[in-house]
Amino acid sequence: MVEDDRLDGRQRRGRDTRAHIISAAMEQFCESGYRASSLRDIAARADITHPGVLYHFPTKEALLMAVLQRRDEQGRETRPVVGEMGRAALASMAAAAAHNETQRAMVELYAVLSAEATGPDHPAHAYFTERYERLHANVLEAYTVARDAGDLVDDVEPRVAAPQLIAMMDGLQVQWLMGTLQPPMARIITAHLNTQLRVPLDAF
Repeated sequence: MVEDDRLDGRQRRGRDTRAHIISAAMEQFCESGYRASSLRDIAARADITHPGVLYHFPTKEALLMAVLQRRDEQGRETRPVVGEMGRAALASMAAAAAHNETQRAMVELYAVLSAEATGPDHPAHAYFTERYERLHANVLEAYTVARDAGDLVDDVEPRVAAPQLIAMMDGLQVQWLMGTLQPPMARIITAHLNTQLRVPLDAF
């Protein structure tokens, strides 16, 4: 029993250390970009030895994927965008914009990495390609379900509206990070969606 408790303690410490390293990596990638950051930089920021970081993440690519996985897990838990939800999925996009304004570091990391990852040689290129494809498919389905349910005004075309909404979300995030955006992102997204929906969403 004592040995099991000791093992559980080591596992907990290991999970806590991994989480701490991921948080430090998020900060480092936001500050310097992925390409300019090294595992030694992240180790120094986390106040952990370089070998200690390597024990949990043998490559910078592995650490990057862990950072991105954390972002996705948080999003799925709190603001799922499931296409078959139709109108509710579109409302989740507005809720995500509101949440993002409380998560500056993560939004900044996403903006920096998504721009860097446009190059096919970037380790996150496939991740972002698949993520945009999956998000587009869900938002397209959401608009289609909403249209079929009679929730959209007549001139809204799902195949146009879906990429438009995604582009608006990303563009607003950049303006927000630059400090040039005055109204909250969620208010703008909600106002946009309310031009497309027969029954308006609640205001943020």
